[in-house]
Amino acid sequence: MGGHMLTELAVVGLGYVGLPLARRACEAGLATVGYDIGADVVDGLNRGRSHIEDITDEDIGAMRAAGFRAATDPAVLAGAHTVVVCVPTGLTPAGEPDLEPLIAAVRTVARHLEPGTLVCVESTSHPGTTEEIVRPLLEAGGLRAGEDFHLAYSPERIDPGNRHYTLRTTPKVVSGSTRLCAKHATAFYERLVDEVVVAAGTREAEMAKLLENAYRYVNIALVDEIAVYCDRVGIDIWDVLRCADTKPFGFSGFRPGPGVGGHCIPVDPRYLMTRAAEQGFTFRTLGAARAVLDAMPEHVADRARTLLLAAGKDPAHARVTLLGVAYKADISDTRESPAYPVARALGAFGARLTYHDPYVGRFEVDGVPVPRQRSRERALTDSDLVVLLQEHAEYRSADWDAAACPVLDTRGTAEGRRVVRL
Repeated sequence: MGGHMLTELAVVGLGYVGLPLARRACEAGLATVGYDIGADVVDGLNRGRSHIEDITDEDIGAMRAAGFRAATDPAVLAGAHTVVVCVPTGLTPAGEPDLEPLIAAVRTVARHLEPGTLVCVESTSHPGTTEEIVRPLLEAGGLRAGEDFHLAYSPERIDPGNRHYTLRTTPKVVSGSTRLCAKHATAFYERLVDEVVVAAGTREAEMAKLLENAYRYVNIALVDEIAVYCDRVGIDIWDVLRCADTKPFGFSGFRPGPGVGGHCIPVDPRYLMTRAAEQGFTFRTLGAARAVLDAMPEHVADRARTLLLAAGKDPAHARVTLLGVAYKADISDTRESPAYPVARALGAFGARLTYHDPYVGRFEVDGVPVPRQRSRERALTDSDLVVLLQEHAEYRSADWDAAACPVLDTRGTAEGRRVVRL
């Protein structure tokens, strides 16, 4: 008997979603392998090194001790009882949905598909993706979903850096192409998570994921627009939010900022809007939210220019440092970070940019590296203006009064006489 016949789970894509899934499966005692096209990722994992903040090298060591191995050879998929696809579904350079990684991954799975296998997709996409794109690709070899193999969709709910809601403790939405497929998917995920929620079908599960992030997208846009208005008429938006937050019902607090970033909030609504447009439907609310969010980096740059002029500095030659270029606090991920459009907007009026981020070792804007400040203290003393873009823990202990220049705080977390809030 070949060794691959003992594989209970094969994870396709070992990034922010796939690697935590593989770790949890190993913890639960499942014989698990991982497949990724990134040779550096695979080599690092097989040497005991993690490339994800939420997973330590010690975690990888425990996974390897449990029998986990990673490979760039898709032959490891053969014979797996369950295959879960966790590849990223981002945006093209033009800002349109990019399903090519998902399609390529599913084609790879199809070449190694065997009767009885459960194939589950966790990658985010528009409603209909599982049935209209994934299923035909998997069935191209002659096997039929719901008869010869099981097909399911379960949207990922990984929140990088969240210590409270983990993969295990976050309810898992599960769906299947047929009721039997859904039962197989439920049985699989019940081994990994505390609570499974079964959706009526794959389109409902796909739509639930998009709704979750569209909700945040719209509400962030709303509070951003209110912040811009408050700035114009002299109202303290942060005090407004403090007061509104005291209502114990009917209000969920969101915070303004320089824009939205990450692999979900700025991306998922684009998938929904694009798909809806193809079907002759226009999401007016999402369109309005996108216009507001897309304008926030320019608003940050306008505020920066105003502060520089008030300080007697020529914006066209000013030294501006960005503090925190990751899309989220205390992680290194810069995907879709608002730091990119903010940097472009500042560069458009001639500012000389540097950045500081304890987690991000290299930051490039349109292929041009931005010089990195060696320390937070240096950034505060060697700049004409500092723009706080991300609320990393390191910045919460900063002595903002020691700054030799104004500090534009886009997150509402800094205190001090040099601090000006967005």
